[in-house]
Amino acid sequence: MSKRKTVAVDAEQLVAEARKALFVVVGLMVVVWAVQVANWGTDYDLAREFAVVSSDVGRLPDIFAAPLLHWSWQHIESNSGPLFIFGFLAAYRGVRRFFGLTLLVAVTSGLAIWFFEKAHIGTVGASGLVYGYFGYVVVRGFVDRRLVDSLVGIVIGASYAYTLNLAVPGTPGISWLGHLGGLVGGVVGAWIFRERTGGGASEKPDHPRGELHRELRDLGLM
Repeated sequence: MSKRKTVAVDAEQLVAEARKALFVVVGLMVVVWAVQVANWGTDYDLAREFAVVSSDVGRLPDIFAAPLLHWSWQHIESNSGPLFIFGFLAAYRGVRRFFGLTLLVAVTSGLAIWFFEKAHIGTVGASGLVYGYFGYVVVRGFVDRRLVDSLVGIVIGASYAYTLNLAVPGTPGISWLGHLGGLVGGVVGAWIFRERTGGGASEKPDHPRGELHRELRDLGLM
């Protein structure tokens, strides 16, 4: 296959994955908001019932339900924008990896709360996923050695670096443990779900900028 045809195929695959990523993330947002409507309709009984509670073995499975629940409309509104942006950026290179990443981040965020939060405090919210996707997007390009993704990671990291102060102790009413656990899960996920190639000579770019040029062509920028 000629280089021109290979570039066209790669571009089509990238666009197809981005389209699937958009559908998946929009679907995730629909689920989160539908759950919020049901939660609000029960006077937030769902949030109380499925919150992660530290050291309560019976509540441990709730680490998978808690990210879909919120304590108020303000709570879900504050999470929705970052969840959509970081979620799409995390998913556009492959939705299967995105599903695996989401599961991993839910576990690391939930376990951080379950092990270390004060007793009798119930925690819910998608912010653990938000921080997980953020960490993944920031480091993915460096792990995968994709120059465009590395640039995206730098921009996102610089633009949203201020959010990291919510992943350390100090802000009352904020589950910094869930944020920190999600962030760690996202960074670890970038390594676990990294792209693996055979590393043969035929896969090396023709010149030092070859990989960047190929990715820019895939995005239609060259």
